[in-house]
Amino acid sequence: MSPTASEDILAQWQADEAALRAIPRPEPGVAARTLMAGKTGLQQMQALIDGEGPAAPISQTLDFLLVSVADGEAIFQGRPQFKHYNPLGSVHGGWFATLLDSALGCAVHTTLPTGRSYTTLEFKVNLVRALNDSVPLVRAIGRVVHRGRQVTTAEADLVGHDGRLYAHASTTCLLFDLPA
Repeated sequence: MSPTASEDILAQWQADEAALRAIPRPEPGVAARTLMAGKTGLQQMQALIDGEGPAAPISQTLDFLLVSVADGEAIFQGRPQFKHYNPLGSVHGGWFATLLDSALGCAVHTTLPTGRSYTTLEFKVNLVRALNDSVPLVRAIGRVVHRGRQVTTAEADLVGHDGRLYAHASTTCLLFDLPA
């Protein structure tokens, strides 16, 4: 990728984040059941992006946000910072894992019909490159690989604005009916 293209992508990512952070929304917390009732998983996720519900508290702690959703896809953006470092001087693997797990789970969530939910059965992360605070932003891009009646699988990549891959992950989720 050319330096100009990389700079254009970074500028777009920064603009996307600024626009999302400008949307009035409740303080981070847990979405009220009334907000989620009667909506598909995709509608629920879009409501969170639109500011109808709160961001997850962990997103404030680790400085990341949900930037987009589509059927079978969720994208989170994060800002690696010194406060995320391990003692060896790079971003802790748990930070990678949290962004990737969020993208994976929310990608699965977007496929749910009204009245269904999921839980993670298995989650695997491969860290392929160190990350530090000289990288301004990364995106965790999650996408569903297989949709089943009881089990759904998904994969996600953690990439920089320059296209560099920092980590990838996969999950298996169990789907179930919500209690009435």
